[in-house]
Amino acid sequence: MFQNLKNIDRAFQHVKYLSFGVMVASFIFSTVLGVRAIQAIREAQERIYILAEGKALEAFSATRKENIPVEAKDHVKMFHHYFFTLSPDESFIQIQIKKSLYLADASAKKVYDNLKERGYYHEFISANMNQRIQMDSVQVIMDSYPYEFTYYGKQEIIRPTTVILRQLITKGRLRHIDRSDQNSHGFLIENWETVSNENLKVEKR
Repeated sequence: MFQNLKNIDRAFQHVKYLSFGVMVASFIFSTVLGVRAIQAIREAQERIYILAEGKALEAFSATRKENIPVEAKDHVKMFHHYFFTLSPDESFIQIQIKKSLYLADASAKKVYDNLKERGYYHEFISANMNQRIQMDSVQVIMDSYPYEFTYYGKQEIIRPTTVILRQLITKGRLRHIDRSDQNSHGFLIENWETVSNENLKVEKR
């Protein structure tokens, strides 16, 4: 009889340990599932789907810090595109210059005023000239703020009788400002100046 009671007590302890083990395992399993569920929700929140021409395209959100080098380079690129892309049309020139001046401080306005006083833009209109800019590269130094940049590109001036290809190297600094419709990257170019603008090639048309 006593042996049977000992067996029952031992069996009860085994059941107790087994139940405790199942509870611990269930708790660990639930915790792991909860953590993974939270991670999945966060990843889903970082996904943005853009509807374009009837197709859902996935985009990924990123922090401002991660995008700074990319946005800084594109800001510099777009400024030079607007400032140096010209056609023999006064309205077009004004629109381009206005767009570029939203992206830079008074140093760019000073360059524009000097070119205007020299009759640079008047010559474009009267001589039916075109000007295009092609970016080679942009170097932005992110080690200090404001960020220093150097722009490397080629400037093509198309005249009625000749095509002039010039090397264009400029430099300046970038500082943060509030984003706007006219300045989507939220940067402002400061102390902008031309380092080199030498002729590389002159061809007859």
